[in-house]
Amino acid sequence: MAYLLEALLFLLPFAAYGLWRRANPNTEPSTILLVLGAVGIVLMVAGSFWYGTQRSMPPGTAYVPAQIEGGQITPGHAEPFR
Repeated sequence: MAYLLEALLFLLPFAAYGLWRRANPNTEPSTILLVLGAVGIVLMVAGSFWYGTQRSMPPGTAYVPAQIEGGQITPGHAEPFR
């Protein structure tokens, strides 16, 4: 059921645009709107790339999950391979 909701939320903007185009067949989106959309997509891709490179572990390391030791939580971290 959750997948159906996610799919509907994904398709909602496309359906809204289709309804807008059907209601206004002779109207085109403004140039500034298209430029802002393109800038948004470029910023999204650049931000995703930056986040992926900043959060990745260095080569030769393994992730050690969080553990409870003596009633204290030790956060997850990266350690070199042994």
